[in-house]
Amino acid sequence: MKLTSSSPLPLSVARRLALHAQALTTPRGSEPPPAPDALYQIVDQLGCVQIDTLHMVRRSHYLVLWSRAGQYDPADFDRLLYDPENRRLFEYWQHAASIIPLAEYRYRLHEMRHYQQGGGWWPKWSENPDNRAVIEAVRERVRAEGPLRAADFEDTRSKRGTWWDWKPAKHALEYLYNTGEFMIADRVNFQRMYDLRERVLPGWVDTSEPSPDEEHRHHVARAARALGIGTAGHIADYAYMRRGPAAPFVADLVEGGELVEVDAETASGDISTLLLHRDLLPLVEPAADGALQAERTTFLSPFDSLFWPRNRDQLLWGFRQALEAYKPARDRIWGYFCLPILHRERLVGRFDPKLERGNGTLRVKALYLEPGIAPEEDLIAGVAGAMRDFMAWHNAADLVIERSTPDDFGAKLLAAL
Repeated sequence: MKLTSSSPLPLSVARRLALHAQALTTPRGSEPPPAPDALYQIVDQLGCVQIDTLHMVRRSHYLVLWSRAGQYDPADFDRLLYDPENRRLFEYWQHAASIIPLAEYRYRLHEMRHYQQGGGWWPKWSENPDNRAVIEAVRERVRAEGPLRAADFEDTRSKRGTWWDWKPAKHALEYLYNTGEFMIADRVNFQRMYDLRERVLPGWVDTSEPSPDEEHRHHVARAARALGIGTAGHIADYAYMRRGPAAPFVADLVEGGELVEVDAETASGDISTLLLHRDLLPLVEPAADGALQAERTTFLSPFDSLFWPRNRDQLLWGFRQALEAYKPARDRIWGYFCLPILHRERLVGRFDPKLERGNGTLRVKALYLEPGIAPEEDLIAGVAGAMRDFMAWHNAADLVIERSTPDDFGAKLLAAL
């Protein structure tokens, strides 16, 4: 099905629809302090939230929610993951290491079985008799003692290896986690606490395994809804599937009317045929006449789901998101952990922050506006409001900007705080 119109969707409309699908349109300060239910709804809307270990500021999974909900207590989010009375989320692999609604648990069962029975390194590792003995010892100790960290096990190696430099017990814990026998019961100083699945997984969770086709169809449909608008390849990227195998499932959604083909303007000025989720069809007219606006100014994690589809940031925003933390310093263009700046419907810049937790200072090593973006009054006011909220959420009293491009952007921002 194709949406018929005498003219393509304006770029502003495509952007508003994309941001609405990602819960990024409401103005900052318009929402009440979010309750745990609201935090859960964000994760459910996005499908999952990626976890990463970097913590120049608060870790990425917390930052993704702040970008959409404003200031909230991370302990409320943790309760959704680790409190047995409130657990509605769990950790597992989806878009890399992720936080996922427990309602999605059954759609990860095939992945768990693959770690045990499929090809690859883990099944072969587990077949080694010495490794089997370690697995059994780790399993029995967790069964007897309850949740344990990798640090609770001694390193029995006579010499260290090279692969991740993991000790045998850590390998065993990860194997039991990957295969679904263990789950993450808690984190202590961000270290995983592993426990038996039956002691972590709530009884209400559906554990019936879907067929491979049902699983793939589900992931593609969830990705299409969370993405809102994009190409078939973008949907596959968001679903964390290879584009070729995902293509028939995307085609099924088009044939069934869940996805609608639309012509839309792109950031380069070209017209592209994109796929729009049918849930957004009632919002096309409000987005076009201004009733639906993208009014939020916020900062985004480098791991934010808005950037999961390859090149969609360039297609819709003319923006190239780049995580440079794993590059040598000499090869970085922007900085170690740059956060993109969203102002209304445009990605207008980025900055490289480091929270100095000991003295309550947020140090911005570099602050940039995109080429062609001027530090006008409305933009400065929006970024200043987001920065005040960001600093308060991090308990930072002082802001230091070491370098700004253009030069007057940093000075104007400091003056507006």
